[in-house]
Amino acid sequence: MFWPMLAIALGFLGIAVLGVLAVKVFIEAQRLGSQVTRTTQRINRAAEDLERAATDLAATGEALR
Repeated sequence: MFWPMLAIALGFLGIAVLGVLAVKVFIEAQRLGSQVTRTTQRINRAAEDLERAATDLAATGEALR
């Protein structure tokens, strides 16, 4: 009777450990997703700034001709 009870206890412990690890992975995936979102917004903002600067530079070049 000892061995089946030990197997059940170890199985429950293994499932509990996997559950805790799954929660940690979920939290880290959420953090990574938010970082990707922020980085994408920063890249888009930089691209818009670059496009605006290039447009101004082209207008200045046309004015110098």
